[in-house]
Amino acid sequence: MTKRALITGVTGQDGMYLSRLLLSKGYEVYGLVRGQNNPKIPVINEWAPEVKILTGDLLDQSSLLRALNSSKPDEVYNLGAISFVAYSWENAQLTSQVTGLGVLNILEAIRLYAGDDIGKVRFYQASSSEMFGRVQEVPQKETTLLWPRSPYGVAKVFGHYMTINYRESYGMHASSGVLFNHESPLRGPEFVTRKISVAVARIALGLQDQLSLGNLDAKRDWGFAGDYVEAMWRMLQQDEADDYVISTGETYSVRQYLDIAFNHVGIADWEKHVFQDPQFFRPAEVDLLIGDSTKARETLGWKPAVSFEELVTMMVDADMAREKSAQGK
Repeated sequence: MTKRALITGVTGQDGMYLSRLLLSKGYEVYGLVRGQNNPKIPVINEWAPEVKILTGDLLDQSSLLRALNSSKPDEVYNLGAISFVAYSWENAQLTSQVTGLGVLNILEAIRLYAGDDIGKVRFYQASSSEMFGRVQEVPQKETTLLWPRSPYGVAKVFGHYMTINYRESYGMHASSGVLFNHESPLRGPEFVTRKISVAVARIALGLQDQLSLGNLDAKRDWGFAGDYVEAMWRMLQQDEADDYVISTGETYSVRQYLDIAFNHVGIADWEKHVFQDPQFFRPAEVDLLIGDSTKARETLGWKPAVSFEELVTMMVDADMAREKSAQGK
């Protein structure tokens, strides 16, 4: 029988890659979006027209129950969140409600929908390396103490532990993927990796001259979103639910990202184009994130395919193409 999946946050980077992956595996895919006139609906319709769109809100449990009754999913992937870390300081309450309590709402909706047959729906929660925050060991793994340093990270910790609680309390097949930074040409332009790739393309084409950034020495474990959604799917194919760190095991600074991106377009001396602006520094910085994905590699048979350099050049090339297309129009 054809498997059915429901994806919250389907219009985001991960939701778009995951929807294509599941469709390629023969799934019937439903995507939950907030609001009937959501401006991102045409984007997902173009990216994966086979996805069936449902409206709902992570803050409205009744809408989640309606979505479950409509889609009758075998698998639910909760990717919906307010995911821009910098914004979480500006609106900590809304971030906590959507990114934290939203997880509880979808878990409870699944419990009510499934009833006595709790195992009929498998659940994936998008946890985050931001939960490690002030890191207590390097590299970070599933057992590392969580010490979040942003309202976003705190909200993700709530959702992560609530997922574990529903697994242990009700026997729900509920897994969390603690995903380290994962990027792609679909990343929102407010995120530093995409902010850089857009600016590099525009500077190379003579459309702008400068780029404002925050901490150039912050280090992250960056991978390709297209690789990481494969890990999400693999988690829900396991007999037993569990939590997994998903990462490359390599770390690079923002400065190194800039080196590769600018060199790719033939600009070696990029420092004259980049300046640090205090407004982009975090109130509490996360200095070094690097994950140990041994468990995922051994249990799920997963490993990343796209290297850091390939990821950076992929993003720059995509934005070069976008900017040239826009100029041509």
